[in-house]
Amino acid sequence: MPIRARERPLPRHHGVVRASRDDESAVDGGREPVSFALSLYAPSARRVEAVLDDATVVELHREGPLDDWVGEVPVGARYLLLLDGERPVLDPRATEVWFPPGHSRAAARTAAPPDLAAFPRAVARPWPASRPQRHTDRPLLVYEAHVRGLTMRRDRPDAGTFRAAIDELPRLSGLGVSVLELLPVHQFDPDEGNYWGYMPLVFGAVHRQYAASDDPTAEFAELVAAAHDLGIEIWLDVVLNHTTEEHRSGPTYTLRALAEREYYVVDHAGHYLDDAGTGNIIDATSPPARRLITEALDRFADLGVDGFRFDLAAVLARDADFVRSIGDWGERRGVRLIAEPWDMARYLLGPDFPDDRWLQWNGEFRDDLRGFLRGEPGLVAAVAHRLAGSPDLFGSPMRSLNFLTAHDGFTMYDLVSYDHRHNEANGWDNTDGHHDNRSWNSGWEGDDGAPDSVLALRERQMRNAMCLLLLSHGVPMFVAGDEFARTQGGNNNAYNQDNETSWIDWERAEAFAGHERFVRRLIEIRSAHPILYDPERWEDAMVLHGAGGKPDLAFESRSIAWTVDGLYVMANMWWEPVDFEIRQPGDWWIALDTNDPWSPPVGTRAGTHVTVGPRSIVVLET
Repeated sequence: MPIRARERPLPRHHGVVRASRDDESAVDGGREPVSFALSLYAPSARRVEAVLDDATVVELHREGPLDDWVGEVPVGARYLLLLDGERPVLDPRATEVWFPPGHSRAAARTAAPPDLAAFPRAVARPWPASRPQRHTDRPLLVYEAHVRGLTMRRDRPDAGTFRAAIDELPRLSGLGVSVLELLPVHQFDPDEGNYWGYMPLVFGAVHRQYAASDDPTAEFAELVAAAHDLGIEIWLDVVLNHTTEEHRSGPTYTLRALAEREYYVVDHAGHYLDDAGTGNIIDATSPPARRLITEALDRFADLGVDGFRFDLAAVLARDADFVRSIGDWGERRGVRLIAEPWDMARYLLGPDFPDDRWLQWNGEFRDDLRGFLRGEPGLVAAVAHRLAGSPDLFGSPMRSLNFLTAHDGFTMYDLVSYDHRHNEANGWDNTDGHHDNRSWNSGWEGDDGAPDSVLALRERQMRNAMCLLLLSHGVPMFVAGDEFARTQGGNNNAYNQDNETSWIDWERAEAFAGHERFVRRLIEIRSAHPILYDPERWEDAMVLHGAGGKPDLAFESRSIAWTVDGLYVMANMWWEPVDFEIRQPGDWWIALDTNDPWSPPVGTRAGTHVTVGPRSIVVLET
């Protein structure tokens, strides 16, 4: 079993700025503080030094609840930590990281200590003053995006940065987006080759390479503030379950050198448990590991971040009490918590997750609705649950984060354009990424030579997908560019594609402007019906219908209709048209028809019939 540190209270550390030891009155006297506090957990070290770029060496000494090594360096200094005069270590509690010329991940893999001149440095920069969260007053609608990919194909010198992303916010606000969820922005190794950023180097520092300025933290905070001014929340995808150090043969930057058996889950034979599929997992029962996690969350919350989506949250849920303590912290800080409730070994969706205050990525919604969209049989009953906020999984439907697409998988266009993954460019002979995507290529694999009839069907299927997503109970999310048919050419695992495969193609936005108008109209309909984002279950407020009476739940059925609070939706995923009888009293208007999206509104009444075209959805409003 891993050795555990004693359970004692852990102090927060933000790179606390202090006056110099020989002038403790500096802060009170109004002068700028000059010292930056260090605190490092390295229980086996006999000596720890901070080595500055000017060759100054600062001896650290032990103190505090965990017997940390502590000391001070000048504000603004770049430093590395040296264990016992030999092993360089990057401060895992750094507020900022700098990579010198010649930085090499390969050099950090060697058993011998790497060259100090090329080793990453921490920057002694104080964390900014705390800023408040500002929750949106609009219905939650999540837009998942990559900071770099969002603007790399914009013609501007700062493309791919936080600063450039600020100029995208007005378009998102006009679309109806109320949450911008960013893929990880904590510092990762730029030499690792992971475009997504899911191999963190330092949990509590902002990725320097996403900044146009020399202050990545301040620039990111400006993005958060700009989003708040437009009524958009910022959520961060945080990876707090593993690190970039991989497995035994991975690079040694931080935790492995400091106390690997207290930071990582290690068995008796010294092997790392790899339930994240990355080589290691963090030991969430260990006090020093918990401190790194909660400190990082506090830092980003201090920048005004409104929510945190936890990658592979089931890793942390190995300690249910820790997950609940994060839930308590979220309530105190006023931030939303979202779980990806699985890892490589466990699937904790719904009541199996240890804290019902968290939202959860609803994998059942994704799978059932993808299957229904492509015309699979036997799904109507399951689809009815998903449309209603998955009451079989969640006490409140607003705990269900509904999605059909995300960064790790097909885009919405690729979902209706490819039967198979096409990941050859990733370098794994097309063996990486999910094999079963519940996708359908609409009769033709890919775009090359695709007939016009197939292309038209794909556009209709994308409209169907958006209807199913945005007219369901819960919190909807789609990935950046889905509103104008972004494609990755069938690559469903573009984690290392820092190129035009992953970057948003703005020419595509022009080509599919009609689809974006459709999505905007659908979002307007959603916003006009508060019952779609009511925290209470629909219960009897939702009435299910079939084409001519009760819902057809037979195995071969591929259609369903439902009414709820002034909405009447008829979904036909059969490949032939279906006549639906209007079963609900009232004066109804055809608000949307995915088979004829630009037709003017047409009135209809109970007892009359509406023909829903093949693989189409018709939406009525009163």
